[in-house]
Amino acid sequence: MRNRRLTYSALGVLLALALAIGVNLLADRTLYAARVDLTQQRLYTLSPGTRQVLGSLQDPITFRLFYSRKLGSEVPQYGTYAGRVREMLREYVAASGGKIRLEFFDPEPFSDVEDRAQALGLQGVPVDQGGEQVYFGLSAANLTDEERNIPFFQPERERFLEADLTRLVFELSHPARPVIGVMSALPLNGDPRAMMMRQPQLAQPQVIIRQLRETFTVQDVAMDAQVIPAAVQILLLAHPQHLSDVAQYAVDQFVMRGGKLFLMLDPHSEMQASRPGPGGRPNTDTASSLPRLLNAWGVDAPDDQVVLDLRGAWRVRAGPQDRVQAVDYIAWFNLQGDSVNRTEVATAQIEQVTVGSAGFLSPREGSGIEFIPLLTSSAQSMVVDAAKVRNEPTPTRILADFRADGQRRVIAARIRGNLRTAFPDGAPPLAEGIERVADFPAHRAATEGPANIVVTNDSDILEDRFWVRVQDFFGQQVATPFSGNGSFVVNLADTLAGSDAMISLRSRGEGQRPFELVDNIRRQADAQFRQSEQQLTERLTATERRLRELRQGTAPAGVEGAARNTNQTVITPEQRAEIDRAREEIAATRRQLRGVQLELRRDIETLEFWLRVFNIAFVPVLLTVFAVTMALVRSRRRAAARA
Repeated sequence: MRNRRLTYSALGVLLALALAIGVNLLADRTLYAARVDLTQQRLYTLSPGTRQVLGSLQDPITFRLFYSRKLGSEVPQYGTYAGRVREMLREYVAASGGKIRLEFFDPEPFSDVEDRAQALGLQGVPVDQGGEQVYFGLSAANLTDEERNIPFFQPERERFLEADLTRLVFELSHPARPVIGVMSALPLNGDPRAMMMRQPQLAQPQVIIRQLRETFTVQDVAMDAQVIPAAVQILLLAHPQHLSDVAQYAVDQFVMRGGKLFLMLDPHSEMQASRPGPGGRPNTDTASSLPRLLNAWGVDAPDDQVVLDLRGAWRVRAGPQDRVQAVDYIAWFNLQGDSVNRTEVATAQIEQVTVGSAGFLSPREGSGIEFIPLLTSSAQSMVVDAAKVRNEPTPTRILADFRADGQRRVIAARIRGNLRTAFPDGAPPLAEGIERVADFPAHRAATEGPANIVVTNDSDILEDRFWVRVQDFFGQQVATPFSGNGSFVVNLADTLAGSDAMISLRSRGEGQRPFELVDNIRRQADAQFRQSEQQLTERLTATERRLRELRQGTAPAGVEGAARNTNQTVITPEQRAEIDRAREEIAATRRQLRGVQLELRRDIETLEFWLRVFNIAFVPVLLTVFAVTMALVRSRRRAAARA
């Protein structure tokens, strides 16, 4: 009997083991793509944009993943990321309905596979001192042998993995691209004077231009153009400084003929101010505006006022050399949360956009246009003269003078409506000696249907330093965004072109998730601190001036008699009393300053303490309550069963 029981027990264990193996094999074959994504932004779920692109595939595409196993054994971080890439590629194969094929390769040194990886443009990286190359890249090709690749997968770009993969599929399945014209006074394609200025990094195009080239055919348009080329469907007009009437007429008629305009003005271009002018001196003329066009189209965009915003202000280093400190520079700030329009397709999923010395927009009364805000400042903002930011860019001074007025300003907007030309009398005359181009289009007095224009009163959205970090990786430029400026520009260009398949991809995972409550406490206290500090500095300066006068034997104004003698060497009781009063005033102000700092630390430390208590104690307490509740329920059931 006992042997029989042992036999049955062993047989039961073997059957259970076989069942477990069978279930795992079945699940591996049928449920390998099953996922439960519990992240708030659903970062591990294929977005609707990806499924739209994969569902529209007509011809098959082949993915070839080249991954050196030695890379994962030497650097475990890459081994983990390689697993993530493989799983994501399998998701694409499953969602494509058989239109995507997937192949894996392990390039051994000096092998035909390594030669093939190099021929496809993938990047080899030395993993040890011996110089052996390892690979971790992807090549994609369609039926016509058009190829796109990711030379080397960077773990820093894991948040953008889906966007990078879908971009390859989209480009291979849509060979014809819309044409976007770029017309700008800024060196968006790189500064040709970079080598002369001994700044070779300035010779590189801005990352946004590179991203536009991935989706559009980019065509440069001269600033003195008489006509916008007919092939251009979208015109990106950035910082149109001192644009002539002839060029303004070309832009006006482009809109009247139904062209899509993306206009970026600026009351103070930080990109232009950071580069020397033609004579080698800093640029002082950094504003751009098009009042003739915008006023005719029903929009006001002042070029002499800059918006300051305490919420989202950048933390910068400022102060004298002997006392450099971190200060909120409220002319540069991130637009987050309700500052980004969530009802527009192009901006619905963008978490953050960064602006620098931006202006504001407003519709003109009685214009009759549809004015849709895209980016808006917070209520913790105010407006100052652009000259204050341009001529006195001192973060501490600007913060000390800051007083929020509770109003919100529109920084970027979409404009829709039937528009009339800004040139009712026709084309302006040309300069002497210049002839009109051939096939000059006929004049149009109004748009045939509703125009679609995007206007921003900040062109620094385009500058790399405000949204992306560019690093050199063995000769390859790797761009890692920390803000959504690139997505903002390319998404809006896509909507103007009538395509929105890639919008949900570019916007995923790019925004930071800051600790907003702590940041608000710190910013409010810091603004109060800077104001007190400014008052203290002024009082110290006045006291030092009075002390210098006393040492020189010159009494300050208001002291009578012998105290005004320039040869005086004895401090009078009146002067001593004045010095004592000044010292008491300084001491009282310093106490107030320390009190502000103490309250700042106290509020943040209290909040941090309760967060730690919540994170450490909440889960154990919750489990304990659950266990006690279950025990009570079970005891009651047993008591009921006994009864």
